[in-house]
Amino acid sequence: MIDKRVETVEQALDGLFDGCSIMISGFGGAGLPITLVRALEATSVRNLTLILNSIRFIEYTAPSLFTDKRVAKAICSAARSPGKEPGIYERQIQSGELELELSPQGSFAERLRAGGAGIPAFFTPTAVGTKLAEGKETREFNGQTCVMETGLTADFAILRGQTADRWGNVAFRGLQANFGPAMAMAARTTIVEVTELQEEALPPNGSHIPGIFTNRIIQLPDER
Repeated sequence: MIDKRVETVEQALDGLFDGCSIMISGFGGAGLPITLVRALEATSVRNLTLILNSIRFIEYTAPSLFTDKRVAKAICSAARSPGKEPGIYERQIQSGELELELSPQGSFAERLRAGGAGIPAFFTPTAVGTKLAEGKETREFNGQTCVMETGLTADFAILRGQTADRWGNVAFRGLQANFGPAMAMAARTTIVEVTELQEEALPPNGSHIPGIFTNRIIQLPDER
């Protein structure tokens, strides 16, 4: 019988390893899997590559990932903190201790979708003529210059949802979805924390991630 539910955060994050890549959902605070991110902070894994929309919410939630220099690289679309003083991760980027791969938000979303669909790369006019296009292949399509962006995949994806069933089907609430469905498809192991777990199957039109794309589901309160 298929049952993807786990009881503890340790079971949910089983298999993490040094040097692994982890996608983390979230747009602002919406859809950020805070409890699992804090559980990640409590592990000893290091040399991590984080793939996420904004780094600063991870620094707020799990600061020792940066103070202990456990993140080697971040792939994101937002890498600035709102205050006048730079955050810990910003100083590490400036000193070269943390590698940053910055991607325009639309390109970031499409890179996730491409990775999940098995598309190795695509061309887009976004970022042409800027520093973000330096060193990347360009081609002309219908008179418009486009830059090549590669698809993104990861070893793990950590997501926040609203409701799930034991088969691993997941439903989101509003903006909570953000990058979650694309990340679920693009990761080898997808872990979802949800507010509600139910025995009966979610209706097909009420499921935003089919269970085939999830591996572990855990019921946890929303800590936002």
